[in-house]
Amino acid sequence: MKNLYRRYRPLTLSDVVGQEQVTGPLVNSLAANRVAHAYLFVGPRGCGKTSVARILAHEVNGFSYTLEDDYVDIVEIDGASNRGIDNIRELREKAAIAPTLGKYKVYIIDEVHMLTKEAFNALLKTLEEPPEHVIFIMATTDVYKVPITITSRAQTFTFKLADADTMFKHLKVICEKEKIQISDDALRVVVKRGGGSFRDSLSLLDQISTLSSGEITKELVVSAMGLPEDDIISELFSSYAAGDVVKITTLLRELLNSGVKPETLAEEMISIIIESPKPELMPLLSKLPEVKDPFAEAKLLVAVIGGLSVSSSVRLVSSERHTLGSRENRPMGEPLGAVRNIRSSSTNQTSMTSEDADKPHTNHGSAGAVSEKEVSKTSEEADKPRHVDFDWGKFIEVVKGMNDAVYSQVVKAGHEVSGNVLHIYPDKKIAKTILARDNNKKILIDAAGGMRVEIHEVGEDPNKPKDALISKISDIMGGEVENDGGGNPF
Repeated sequence: MKNLYRRYRPLTLSDVVGQEQVTGPLVNSLAANRVAHAYLFVGPRGCGKTSVARILAHEVNGFSYTLEDDYVDIVEIDGASNRGIDNIRELREKAAIAPTLGKYKVYIIDEVHMLTKEAFNALLKTLEEPPEHVIFIMATTDVYKVPITITSRAQTFTFKLADADTMFKHLKVICEKEKIQISDDALRVVVKRGGGSFRDSLSLLDQISTLSSGEITKELVVSAMGLPEDDIISELFSSYAAGDVVKITTLLRELLNSGVKPETLAEEMISIIIESPKPELMPLLSKLPEVKDPFAEAKLLVAVIGGLSVSSSVRLVSSERHTLGSRENRPMGEPLGAVRNIRSSSTNQTSMTSEDADKPHTNHGSAGAVSEKEVSKTSEEADKPRHVDFDWGKFIEVVKGMNDAVYSQVVKAGHEVSGNVLHIYPDKKIAKTILARDNNKKILIDAAGGMRVEIHEVGEDPNKPKDALISKISDIMGGEVENDGGGNPF
């Protein structure tokens, strides 16, 4: 029995799905009997370039198209294995011979970018003065590797990957025809993993079509494909944004021990980041493509931990560390450490901008003014040890809700937690001046749940973690990198 990809391969231009920008002009040119002597089909793999080339080769000759037919006037050449000048010379000699059955002798050259420079030069001579009975249809995934002398002599058509909605509807129709019982959520997983490629999507659907005699669920598909759950990846991203290395390591261990391959996990993470790009995830995105054999597990660890922002110091979060307000002791939805809404009690706090940085600061007894005595008292209370968890990302969110001016400066700063002290390292001198103001510092203290806050000079970083990534990982792992027996370096 044919697989789904072959069974549902288009046989006419009207059967082609999702490539209207290509099929429309081709249908019009055929109707007007305006046929070019050279076509160049450009696009990602699996989007229909070869299928359309075969359809076009049949339709210009008036041949009926079936997958099993073998017309002598239609010649397919693999550019990857017939890339030399001798191969193209042979092609030129045979091209001079008139077609046997049809009006045209059609040469389909797949992966044309693989031809050598000498082969391209030989092909160019034929394209410059083609015999009237010859048509070349060239296909490539890497058009930038095709010389301009070739592309300029061909009509170029650009194929694209199918969007998710188009692919979903296409697969839904096929499932109904094949009586494949599958939930919409499960089918969307197939669509996502297919990446817009008709060939890959149909191959995946073929593979999972026998998973169950009843309805195929999302859980079955995820398990069969060895995919990570979306909520775990979401948690991994949150831990990355917060710089929580221990949580990151724990999640990676769980994912890999559950059978998810590091390459698959990296692909899923890349896909999600591209769909919803966020600035804080860009360093991670730059590293994930490197996750592949050999040592894919180790590369994944380095990609995730090594991609952490340098400004976010590596923090070991454990039950024995004294950091910030316990989530368990905080009402749902309340800011860290039962933060008071400073903005509602003062309008003066929003005035601390860069223009104020160089002005002498005095308190005039207003409701919003904070005295040095009050700040000192707050700092003394902050020295009291407490069993808490510090979340830099949540801290930043709380500051943003309290004062935009303070947020705009602290969001660009580095930080480190030492005991019950939050050390903040501004990136500019003016930022240090703004954050060190009494009113603004009190905002930071309240946002940090009352813990002590130290604003350091620009460039000062006495407790900076070790630069060597391996030393960093070794510290996280307790001085050594363990192997769980399954090849995972955790």
